[in-house]
Order: sequence, then structure tokens, then C-alpha cells
Amino acid sequence: MTDKKVIIIGGGLSGLTCSILLQKAGFEVTVFEKKKYPFHRVCGEYISNEAWPFLQSLEINISDLQPSRISQLELTTVRGRRVSSQLDLGGFGLSRYKLDQHLFQEAKNLGVSFCFEKVLGVQLKDDLFEVSAENRISIAPIAIAAYGKRSNLDQKLKRNFFYYRSPYLGVKYHIKTDLPDNLIRLDNFNGGYSGVCKIEDQKFNLCYLSETVNLKRFHSIPDMEKHVLYKNPFLKHLLENSDFLYDKPEVINEISFEPKTLVENHLLFCGDSAGMITPLCGNGMAMAFHSAKILAESIIQFSSNVPLNRLGLEQTYKCRWNREFSMRLKSGRYIQRLFGSPFLAEMTIAAMKNLPALNQMIVKKTHGKVF
Repeated sequence: MTDKKVIIIGGGLSGLTCSILLQKAGFEVTVFEKKKYPFHRVCGEYISNEAWPFLQSLEINISDLQPSRISQLELTTVRGRRVSSQLDLGGFGLSRYKLDQHLFQEAKNLGVSFCFEKVLGVQLKDDLFEVSAENRISIAPIAIAAYGKRSNLDQKLKRNFFYYRSPYLGVKYHIKTDLPDNLIRLDNFNGGYSGVCKIEDQKFNLCYLSETVNLKRFHSIPDMEKHVLYKNPFLKHLLENSDFLYDKPEVINEISFEPKTLVENHLLFCGDSAGMITPLCGNGMAMAFHSAKILAESIIQFSSNVPLNRLGLEQTYKCRWNREFSMRLKSGRYIQRLFGSPFLAEMTIAAMKNLPALNQMIVKKTHGKVF
């Protein structure tokens, strides 16, 4: 490339991480993000320790943010069953509010440019990407889509998954409660499940995924919680005996776990835009970091070619991404089916209690290796 410019659409974990890696490698990076930092996102806010060495390699000292350290997993059911597992690799809890702000500041200090505007369109013209925002148009040889789970851009790009039914919504609270600091707990209910773990500053993240039919049936989130989530005694106790730190929860609709494409008309997708693991597996944040690393390394590998070998770059990225994540995402979709139904959840947890090897197998299927 004669022009080492990259445009990144979306400033979440994958977008910010890509911007840091590419800026360090000598690229001129512009990130488009519609909101100004810091802000909250619907997210489980648990990160597997598989990402810890990578973050250290970026000279991002996560310890300064005082995350919780998590080593224990507990699963509960509507009938009051529960099973515990040791997380051999473990993880840490940290809010997106604090983590995204930290990564943004790091990227900004490196010289990454930020444009806080909504992107309205992106197209390839004469081998250059033209990204149109509310008040500007930017042009670069490479563009990365890292805007998250779902966007109007997906419809404009006619991505197949956008036209499939997306029957889930996500709800997130920050609370103060009385749970062990090292625990992540997953509570099953009819049509969904909740996760709770400690983050920084003596706070806990409570985030749940529910079928939208639950909300349609009871018309409001508080009513849905009382009629559906309260059926699980552990979850009822948590919701009734915690201090909620904000006036209302963060909510996101139309969550899709359908397979997604990694490249559309040479636009490169990263993070949740490329593929989303079910929240039950609790590793979306680690995967966002890893996918950003894979994409940035693939771009750097082909950056010396003039003209840019797009097909070589895209094929390398696809091969590496699929090798790392395709089976993991597929396993996540299968495992989620076991916990969306109270009956299947009861059966699964009973089996996990009696078969420790099954317990460990499920945990390993949802976690990756250190990268």
C-alpha cells in the first residue's frame, strides 16, 4: 500500500484494540464511534484469563483498574438446583465503562483519530473505501467494521443474518450485593438466563438474556422479572436483596447468534460484528480481543504489498478466525439450548453434578487458550 490508512467503524473492544495494534505498526487510524467515552454497554463484563497476557503485551496494565479475580462458576435452576465448578484458567470482572475508557485513552495517546459521529454508509470506490458519517466523509484503502452485535449498516450491506429472526433481548444492571468476590453465577429461567459477577469498586454486574416473548407477554421489564426471573429462587433473592446503582438498566434488542460473514465486498468484520458467542459462555470480551489481534496481524502481514493483495489478506484472516472460533461459536449455540429451557437445564445440571468430567468438558468447550 502506498497509503497506510485504516478506518474502523465502531469503538468497542475489538475496534479499539485494532486501532492500538495498527497505530503502533505505523498505520494512520481513524475510529468512528457514535457515542463519547465513557459510556455503558450491555455486556457480561467477565473476561477469561486467556486475554490477560495479550493485554500485558499491549502495555495495558489492567491491574491498575482493580478488576475482580474470578475462579469459581456456579449454575442454578428454577427448581433450586445448583452445581459449582472450578475455573482452571479463571478470569476477571471489569466494567465496559472503565475498560473502554482506558483503551480509548491509550489509543488516543498513540495518535489514533476519533470521530464521534454515526456512520451512515460505507462503499468501495476505485479500490478505496468511502465512509460517510453525519458531517464528514473519510477515505482509506482498508475499512474495518467493528460496530458490534447489530447495526443498520448490516441491513444496508444486505448481510444474511440480519434477515433472520432475532428473538432475544439483553438487560444489564450494576448492583451492590452480597456474593463471593471470586464467583461468576449463571441463573437459568424460562426463556433465558442471567449472569452475575463482581467488577471493580465493590460493584457487581448483573446481566441477563431473555426471549423477547417474555417482555411482550408482561409489557415491562419489572413485570417480566417478577413473573419470569423470580421463578428461580436464587435469582429472586438476588433481585430482591441488592442495591441497584442506576435509575434504569441498559437494554439491547434484536440479539442474533446466527453465523455471520467475515468479509463483505472487502469490508473486514471484527468482534461481535464477525460472530457472537452466546453470553452463557461468558467469553465474548476475550474473543473480541483475540479477533482484533488476528485481524490486525493479517493486515500488517500484507501491508507491504503494492498494490494491496486483498484476497490474500481476506483468506488469511478467514482461515485464522475460523481455526480459533468457528467450533467455539458452534459449541456455544448448542450449550445455550440446554439452559434456555427449565426442563433441559434441570437435566443438564443433574448430569453435571453426577459426572464431574461432563462439568469440566462444558467449561473447556466455552473457553479458549492463552493467546
